[in-house]
Amino acid sequence: MNITMLNQEALGVPRPEFPHPHWQRAEWFNLNGSWSFRFDPKNEGVQNDWSVNGEVPFDSDIQVPFSWTSPLSGIGKDVKGIGWYRRTVAWHPATSGSRMFIRFGAVDYSCDVWINGRHAGSHQGGYGSFEFDVTSFWQMEGNNTIVVRAEDQDHNYQARGKQGYGEIRGIWQPVWLEARPQTYIREAKFRTYIDGRIEVTATIKAEQEGKAELTFDFAGASILHAIPVELLAGENEVNTSFIVNDPRLWSPETPHLYEGALKLGGSFGLDQVSTYFGIREIGTAAFGDRGYRWITLNGKPVYLNGTLDQSYHKTGYFTYPSDEEMHDEIYLMKRLGLNFVRIHIKPEEPRKLYWADKLGILVMEDMPCFWGNPDEQARQAYEQEALEVIERDYNHPSIFSWVMFNETWGLKTDPKEAGVTGDIQRQSSYLPETQEWVREKYRWAKRIDPTRIIEDNSPCNYDHVESDINTWHFYINGYDQVRAHLDEVVSKTYPGSSFNCIGGNVQSDAPLMNSECGNVWGIENGAGDSDLAWHYRYMMNEFRKHDKLCGFVFTEFRDVTNEFNGYYRLDGTGKDFGYEAFVPGMSIADLHTPDFIVLDAPPCQTVSVRGQVVVPMLRSSFSDRYHGQKLKVKWELWHDQLGVRTVEDSGVIQLDWEDYGVVPLSSLTLTMPDRDAVAVLAVSLVNEEGEAITRNFTTFDVRSGETGGYKTDVEVIQIPVGSYAEQTFEHQWTSIQGAKVSGAGKGSLIYDITLPGLTEKTAIHDIEILFEAGAKRVLARNTEGSIDTDMGIGAMHGADAKVEYNPNTYYMTDEEKHPSRLNVLIDGESIGSFVLPDDPADSRGVLSWHYQPVANKLDEAGSYGYLCKLSVPVQLTARLNRSRTFRLELQAEEGGVALYGRNAGRYPLDLSIRYNG
Repeated sequence: MNITMLNQEALGVPRPEFPHPHWQRAEWFNLNGSWSFRFDPKNEGVQNDWSVNGEVPFDSDIQVPFSWTSPLSGIGKDVKGIGWYRRTVAWHPATSGSRMFIRFGAVDYSCDVWINGRHAGSHQGGYGSFEFDVTSFWQMEGNNTIVVRAEDQDHNYQARGKQGYGEIRGIWQPVWLEARPQTYIREAKFRTYIDGRIEVTATIKAEQEGKAELTFDFAGASILHAIPVELLAGENEVNTSFIVNDPRLWSPETPHLYEGALKLGGSFGLDQVSTYFGIREIGTAAFGDRGYRWITLNGKPVYLNGTLDQSYHKTGYFTYPSDEEMHDEIYLMKRLGLNFVRIHIKPEEPRKLYWADKLGILVMEDMPCFWGNPDEQARQAYEQEALEVIERDYNHPSIFSWVMFNETWGLKTDPKEAGVTGDIQRQSSYLPETQEWVREKYRWAKRIDPTRIIEDNSPCNYDHVESDINTWHFYINGYDQVRAHLDEVVSKTYPGSSFNCIGGNVQSDAPLMNSECGNVWGIENGAGDSDLAWHYRYMMNEFRKHDKLCGFVFTEFRDVTNEFNGYYRLDGTGKDFGYEAFVPGMSIADLHTPDFIVLDAPPCQTVSVRGQVVVPMLRSSFSDRYHGQKLKVKWELWHDQLGVRTVEDSGVIQLDWEDYGVVPLSSLTLTMPDRDAVAVLAVSLVNEEGEAITRNFTTFDVRSGETGGYKTDVEVIQIPVGSYAEQTFEHQWTSIQGAKVSGAGKGSLIYDITLPGLTEKTAIHDIEILFEAGAKRVLARNTEGSIDTDMGIGAMHGADAKVEYNPNTYYMTDEEKHPSRLNVLIDGESIGSFVLPDDPADSRGVLSWHYQPVANKLDEAGSYGYLCKLSVPVQLTARLNRSRTFRLELQAEEGGVALYGRNAGRYPLDLSIRYNG
């Protein structure tokens, strides 16, 4: 860390670290922080010389580098148009005779810069980095005035990506000054090979001709390569190569970076740039006799467990408030067991890419898309911006793929403007000439970067033209539906197939991979804010069942403003998937292991007591770590007998773990418990040291058919939760087909209980009351009614999801709790109470998921409660022996209550009175 950064950090300057750590010089000055600012709604600033006239008032202060729409900017207004920035700076480099540059991480959309009243340059494009040489304008002694005019009009030709969550406007990435010698290294591209060969193409900008020496000094001088260079005035291209002995390869598991510097020395002095490279090769290859390819990393298959990242922050929007938060983003991905991320419809900030390089996660980086017609103006703007992105981010070892377009955004022509009418044109306006332009951009990207996988278009409309990977999107809910869809896609994927292609194009043997999936849009009106753990587990099983499939992208990493399907909340707090309740030690990371055990079964099946079930199993291996070893599958069939974990059966299967791909294993034949239960088949793949490699499970609703729906060893009266005598809540409702009863706020549910008469049971001794209950998080739809909202394309532009009114909303378990107290009274006399911690919803709500009547509508899906047991005091028992009737009151204090019956929640249990005589 240099002195400049330390000083600015002490002063509270936002983002004080060097913005581009992959290309860093020692002499620089951070221009982040407070600038004067004003809007220019009438576009009068240029005509009235705002760039020169220091007397013109800039009436606001703005915090750079935050978009003027964002809260952190201090402006916080979503105003499209023109904004002017001004700042006075006194700084000069320590080395005299240096050239001075002003550098911008990104400005949206067009930008003009003046230094001391003189125009330094213009730039167009909202995502690329750019710089201006300001040497001739800069005063080394005294103050310098920097003025920036940024204009963002949301033109149809602009590459805007998916900004609806919070608009990018004006300066939105860091700004800094940088000093260089008169002759300097403008850029260098590293191409690495796993045998240790490093090829470099460097561009040197020379003030005049002369001799120089270019040195590559990495890994503490253990890698030292120097070459003489004959320079001509202007730009010089230098090509060289060197060997790294015993190379340490970069991968998500071992993200080794060779850090060091490029040094250019000569009569002009020394230019030194700190940089790094990682040695890795990305490719595709067929293995064995397969007629299709897999994606490879360093020559070996890699299964890509990925997520879609909108890279959105609540206060900074698309600009992270701190470097620490970018670091933590990558950590939070790796914590889930993910090994790659797709940055959605935008290139990522270089600082975050640095942490992807450093911590180890593969990156699929999208080009930003425009929303208008693909006319000549849009094409030119797009091409310029795509080139800037690829050139800037070329050296990041984490990036393995460029995605040129997303979901045909910007590729469809308005039928009226195309001059074509009729049904065919209305159905598809992705015109043949546009398809050929996309093919051209795919091939263009391959020419300028042959080291990576290129995708023409990440499609939701089955409209590939030509691509290195064959991906597709789906948003489907329901086990049967997901299973059928994946089976269909896999069966239609083969060389020569026209499936997932447009315009007469056909598939090659390119790898098959999903590039967007999830249940947020697979549900009518959107999923609101609901549990995704249940859906996620069976979807992972279905993916890993198919040998052709080599990865997925789950939508999405974090919740955003109107999509609540993230692994994490928008603020980074966690969600509880509940898998550890089924298999001890299991987390979501167990679903992302390279070596995986597939349970080819529904997430839950209805089975009779003592019934037999066959569960097919498969092994999926995309790592050679355990090849040639003897592994074990340990399995256990168990159920929760009202708080007591009871194992029905267990066993061990010995495996010779060999080769890549998906292979069937022996099926398990299971005999179910002899009582109503939620039975769980839990499996663990274990290595020779006894360590769990991966865990998985599936469940069964075991039914006895007994009256009241629950078979037990003791005498019991079971009352359906909906059979209350009266209730006193202001708002009360049932859900999950009547199997769940809820009341909002303070109130009671009252049940009339009749015990066996004296002729049936002369004496009743111990009485126990059992039920499953949760606190009730009251939503707006519970008290005001639900609202069906058709998000449509508005969802892409940040439309309000009306989440509390969404009929599908039932908040997934997370770190926020909503406790309430539930008092239990018999004939008005309190016998105890329970503090219910929350109203959870996750994979533990097996029955609430299993009895959802429709796959694409959610009725408090996944919700469940806590097992409540309470013994009736002896004095009351004596009295009840006389009357044999009583009123059971479940009285909720503020917050409300939810009661779960036999076909809802976690336990197959109605409200139960257990007794013995």
